[in-house]
Amino acid sequence: MSALVTEAPARTAGTTIREGAFGNAVALACRECGHRVELGPHYACPECFGPLEIAYEFPRVTREEIEAGPRNIWRYKALLPVPTDIEQSPNTEPGFTRLLRANNLATELGITNLWVKDDSTNPTNSFKDRVVACALSAAREFGSKVFACPSTGNLANAVAAAGARAGIKTVVFIPSNLEQPKQVNSAVFTDSLVAVNGNYDDVNKLASEIAGEEEGWAFVNVNVRPYYAEGSKTLGYEIAEQLGWRLPDQVVIPVASGSQLTKVHKAFQELIALGLVEDKPYRVYGAQAAGCSPVSVAYKAGVDAIRPVKPDTIAKSLAIGNPADGIYVLDICRQTGGAVEDVTDDEVRAGIVLLARTEGIFTETAGGTTVAVLKKLVDTGQLDPELETVVINTGHGLKTLDAVAGHVAPAATIDPSYAAFAATGLA
Repeated sequence: MSALVTEAPARTAGTTIREGAFGNAVALACRECGHRVELGPHYACPECFGPLEIAYEFPRVTREEIEAGPRNIWRYKALLPVPTDIEQSPNTEPGFTRLLRANNLATELGITNLWVKDDSTNPTNSFKDRVVACALSAAREFGSKVFACPSTGNLANAVAAAGARAGIKTVVFIPSNLEQPKQVNSAVFTDSLVAVNGNYDDVNKLASEIAGEEEGWAFVNVNVRPYYAEGSKTLGYEIAEQLGWRLPDQVVIPVASGSQLTKVHKAFQELIALGLVEDKPYRVYGAQAAGCSPVSVAYKAGVDAIRPVKPDTIAKSLAIGNPADGIYVLDICRQTGGAVEDVTDDEVRAGIVLLARTEGIFTETAGGTTVAVLKKLVDTGQLDPELETVVINTGHGLKTLDAVAGHVAPAATIDPSYAAFAATGLA
């Protein structure tokens, strides 16, 4: 059993929670001091101001029960802070995306056994649909009137779509210099897209101010963040299930706020605690772009503190200069024997093209970052090429066309004749 609560949580004034609204979740626990508060729209510890996360008392869960569930993240509802009837609430039903054996990419990089977990096939073409689905469930239970977020793009797309599906008003905030496709992908779902002059950290600060002033607003990655973050665990659950209920030896994960990496690790630990997979060592690696790599810099320097930076990279979905979970990423990567590495924008572009031309997967800049870091980890001897490895692709390349538009083009422009074609040397 993975029961994390050993005493009754402190009672706080606020929203009345209906019984079973959060499934097997029993409290919010501080990740720093361990203090516990009751389930509610809280995200900071009242004792030390540390971040809160969901604590559970899991019942016995079997592989067969999970496998009998729907082919989306709700097959794992017993392990998430959602009600048992979650399937009855309108949502985008994300998850259970493909895990592809990447033999061509493995050969190119000199890796024996490589898989790509491809989350670009989610409803709005990124992993953010997972976390938003959990946040939406919490927002409903809290009676929120507005579903909102600050975002580097993918989250805005997912929130706007999920809000439309659920019939709740959405307001999404993005940096004004965000990639145009991501702006369009949000604006098509909502008429309340707000572009803010500044980087993501500026947008996030504004969202926090609004959350403190406006009643009934659920900011998915601010005041309902503990529930939202749990959605990333489903990536870890799916990887294990799709590998035949076993953990990979190594996993490479992009790092923006760092939440996805920490929750995949949490998922692996929960599966071990519940006896659903064999307990075994595994290594966790984080991937950042050099133009926004505060976690990688701290890892290489051997320090625990994350020094915020001003982002300057084409990998805008990873451009969070002050990552909330950065220190936890450092802990996990060090404890598991992994690492945190970064790559240049040119390497990011090369990673996008490499994945596309070896495996037929068009990834966005975050995925290009992860593939490029994978290559760098192998080249520098930080990752064992003989061990089974999973790399996570978090989004679709159609969202970041500008990143490669000037770097790929027709091989030739010819007249419509065989002679012209033959002259290209492509025959």
